[in-house]
Amino acid sequence: MTNEGERPPGPAPTGAAFLLAQLGAHAAGLFAERLAELDLTPPQSGLLRLLADSPGRSQRELADDLGMPPSRFVAFADELEERGLIERRRNPADRRLYAVHLTDEGGKLLEGLRKVGAEHERLMTDGLSEQERNQLTGLLRRLAARQGLSPGVHPGFRSMRADRAGRRGGRQKGMSADALEDVETRES
Repeated sequence: MTNEGERPPGPAPTGAAFLLAQLGAHAAGLFAERLAELDLTPPQSGLLRLLADSPGRSQRELADDLGMPPSRFVAFADELEERGLIERRRNPADRRLYAVHLTDEGGKLLEGLRKVGAEHERLMTDGLSEQERNQLTGLLRRLAARQGLSPGVHPGFRSMRADRAGRRGGRQKGMSADALEDVETRES
């Protein structure tokens, strides 16, 4: 018997928000491990997928879609370009801009990425019927939309701002993300 207001012994009850966070962190970690076998990071895989869906977009548009500051996107894309996975071409409509495209090598790697993604999806939903997977996916899409999340874009891209600044020692305690972006833009 417990006193009024005391919790009974045993594990703490978990709500949907906690379970989503727990599964999300677990899924993200496993996916990152699988991508490492392809020598990719999750943000790099996100850019490759985005370019496959909409090739020839400007660096600024891609940075906006990914939620990255444009000053960070350039260095981020440089690494993939050095590996021969993407290429920048002058935009024929506006020669001041670069259009970003997947290379043939990037397309080949994307095929491997799709296989890794399909296997990851299968493992993460193991134990659910096809109907249950479809229902869960529909419910999660609805929740993501209500939270204003961009479909297909991992919110981790936004944290790259703090990760990069933290490694340089640039983020000051209490500095807002917008203020940090302004500082980074001036520094780049």
